[in-house]
Amino acid sequence: MISMTSIEALMLVGIGTPAALLIVLAIASVLNRPLWEQLTGRLAAVAMTVSFAAIASALLLYVTTRTGEMLVSYGYWSTAHEGGIAIEFLLDGMSLAFAALSAAIAGVVAAFSNRYLHREAGYNRYFVLFAMFVTGMLLVALAGNVEVLFAGWELVGLSSALLVAFFHDRPAPAGNALRVFSVYRISDAAMLSAAVLLHHVAGSGSLSLLFGRSASAAGTGLSMTSATTIALLLVVAAAGKSALLPFSGWLPRAMEGPTPSSAVYYGSLSIHAGCFLLLRAAPLLEQSTPARLLAGGLGLATALFSSLVTRVQSDVKSSLAYAALTQVGIIMVEIALGLYTIAFLHLAGHACFRLLQFLSAPNVLHDLHGLESAAGERHDAPALARLETMIPERAQRALYLFALERGFLDAALDRLVVDPFHRITTWMARLDGFLCDVVIRRTPSIFVEAGEDRDE
Repeated sequence: MISMTSIEALMLVGIGTPAALLIVLAIASVLNRPLWEQLTGRLAAVAMTVSFAAIASALLLYVTTRTGEMLVSYGYWSTAHEGGIAIEFLLDGMSLAFAALSAAIAGVVAAFSNRYLHREAGYNRYFVLFAMFVTGMLLVALAGNVEVLFAGWELVGLSSALLVAFFHDRPAPAGNALRVFSVYRISDAAMLSAAVLLHHVAGSGSLSLLFGRSASAAGTGLSMTSATTIALLLVVAAAGKSALLPFSGWLPRAMEGPTPSSAVYYGSLSIHAGCFLLLRAAPLLEQSTPARLLAGGLGLATALFSSLVTRVQSDVKSSLAYAALTQVGIIMVEIALGLYTIAFLHLAGHACFRLLQFLSAPNVLHDLHGLESAAGERHDAPALARLETMIPERAQRALYLFALERGFLDAALDRLVVDPFHRITTWMARLDGFLCDVVIRRTPSIFVEAGEDRDE
């Protein structure tokens, strides 16, 4: 009992310190009184250190005491409907391990960002978004119900899009941020649909129905149709967040943000959030063969596509992004095959390695060859050269054009996602303006009558 209470307290400290950092920096920004750069850097370093220490201690205590799976609840956000919206966290080895990994990577990136963004005009804004991201990742890792999971999912997506547009004085980052945000809307819609369906068929949003050990042992308790539908929606949500095909077009455009944000978002943590979601939903995937086939097919296609495209990229960050996407696709295949332990170890190791590569990108002229040798990416160059000679020249040209144009996904993304999204938002803005004009035309008479009553 004491160990369970201690793990719960450490978990709260781990989540609470990044959230407190977010609140402090956000309030200072709203009041237009940003903290000194030195103070902001120290607060971020302390918050990330305390968060990692607390979560790592909780993980160590969980392992040493062999505490079982814990579902802890802290009341309700809302009681407007039957059952309410509860604040719940599901603590087990996988959730605590991923949360500790997230906090550790965030600590490294915070220390690097403090120097990298020194005297940058958006220094305080960067750390506000960074704290938002870390809070969201920890909520995703430790969520006990779909409401908490969706809240963390949204914080991660919002902070990602805003950091892509960090240098908003240039048109390219703002436009690319719109593309990222548009794809994230599809991912978020799939996640929200899965949450609503789970509430409808199970009467509860508790993830222990889907992610817990009891679900693994006795099934999810859902019908085959419901389990398959929810699993397919989660695969779509994971595909959008992890840039799997056909959503891969936004990934190179997301490199417009600062290098530290690229490292933590698209090199180590955010791009793996979809993989972690499916790892947690493994008991549900085991009940749905179509969802496993879809996840494995998307992962395999993405790995093949990314391994081809990364060979023709002309800038380092895009090349690293597609190289990371290749590994993400392989991790998805491992999850679909049921190799969950291998997939999690692959995820953790790849996240740390890509973090190193992205943070080293500014010095790439000095260490690129050493990193490629360490990764083993060029050891098989002779074999690849021999393989290329076996492909007809016309096919080589077609493949080169396909890879150079990144599978023509940019044009498809603009036509099928970004342009419709932009038209809808423009129409809604015009509708909002029209309704506001109607209210304004009617409001003065109301104010005049109220004023006459007060005068009397």
